[in-house]
Amino acid sequence: MELSPSSTLLFLLLVLFGAAAQESPRLPAAEQEAAYAALESINSGVDWRFLYPDDLCLSGPHGLLCDLFSDPSDSSGAVPHIVELNFGFVSDFSSNPPCGPNASISPVLLSAASSFPFLRKLFYYNCFAASRSPLPTRPWSLPASLEELVLIQNPSLVGRIPPSVGDLPRLRRLVVSGTGLSGTIPDEIGALPDLEQLLLSRSRFRGPVPSGLGRCSALKILDLSANRLSGRVPAELGRLARLVKLDLSSNRISGPIPARLGRLSRLEFLDLSNNRLTGGVPTVLGEMRGLKEVYLSGNPGLGGRIPEIWEGLGGILGIGMSGLGLTGNIPGSMGVFLGNLCYLALDNNLLEGELPDQLKRLEASAKEINLANNSLAGRIPFSAGFVDRMRGKLKLTGNPKLCVEEEESGGKIGILQRCNKTEIPHPVLFSLFSSSSSSSTTPGDNNILLGSNAALGILAFVVLLHFGL
Repeated sequence: MELSPSSTLLFLLLVLFGAAAQESPRLPAAEQEAAYAALESINSGVDWRFLYPDDLCLSGPHGLLCDLFSDPSDSSGAVPHIVELNFGFVSDFSSNPPCGPNASISPVLLSAASSFPFLRKLFYYNCFAASRSPLPTRPWSLPASLEELVLIQNPSLVGRIPPSVGDLPRLRRLVVSGTGLSGTIPDEIGALPDLEQLLLSRSRFRGPVPSGLGRCSALKILDLSANRLSGRVPAELGRLARLVKLDLSSNRISGPIPARLGRLSRLEFLDLSNNRLTGGVPTVLGEMRGLKEVYLSGNPGLGGRIPEIWEGLGGILGIGMSGLGLTGNIPGSMGVFLGNLCYLALDNNLLEGELPDQLKRLEASAKEINLANNSLAGRIPFSAGFVDRMRGKLKLTGNPKLCVEEEESGGKIGILQRCNKTEIPHPVLFSLFSSSSSSSTTPGDNNILLGSNAALGILAFVVLLHFGL
């Protein structure tokens, strides 16, 4: 029977594809078996061998990636090897193999130097959330090729990071976040010359911040937040010339902020909030010309005054200095030089004096200003239109000596006293008849309530209306 031209072409294509498939280099058998073992350890309820019976590099699950490497002993000249193992469903756009309720870390991964000699990335997301999953105590033998080790949102994963993690010369990312891992942070991490991101957050690490981290000259992100770390901020961190983000928040770190941090000229994000720091807000912050966000809130022993450091920090977007025990006045220079400021929190301090007129300049950029619970006094420099636009994001409660000029009393700011009155001032109720005003006068709603006599002020106003006074 004579074949049609189209049938002949189809037949030839099938032959060619079949030949190509036979000639394609295959994943080494030992590596294929190790991959099956790793998949079975994260979800034993799935028959991985049935679903993926062929070469895993040609038709394996998402999250398993391969690459070709030259091999002089192989006639084809190139052999595929697994370079990435990503476990745990993240999203439909990144459908890694899902983890089961009894997931564990396979022993083949702890000896990955032999099982996966070319592995670059090992990733676990939300795999250890149900039952307690101890990290094996046996020594790790990870391949020197590893560049990323990521364990995110695994609260039931317990154990310690072994010192052998310092034996990974190509490691660029070490991310352990939202786990039950504890113990001290190995000082050996400081021996990683290519490390760019070190995130050991929202876990149970304790002890000091290793001073050896100052040797990680390539480090750009250092996040050790939300642990149980103690001791002081190591001055050695000032050596990290490439550092962009430093987050040591929500720990038990004490002592002063070291002056050597002023050398971090590329730093954009600094968060030391919710610790036990002392010694005042350091003037060296003014040397961090790239700074965009600085958060020191929740260090009640820090104390001191707000320093005059703002002239070279015009790029700052957010400042958090709540609950520091700050005294003195708010510098007018903050309004002069911080032209891009979106967020300013100076609440729950001991600040006093009048609000400087220069703060009015913040109206162009500010999205939230919190000056509540201080001892501030005098006229509020903000316009009624700005107050109305900010709504509940302008927080001034707990400053009963603040007042408003009579001609500015059309804004939506709640109950204020009028300034420049020799007699006992009557409260001014802003926007009572405004169609857009809220009926609520509690802090955080659309109105801002100043002073401790708000209820009496409302009562007096109603009485005046009733008697036509």
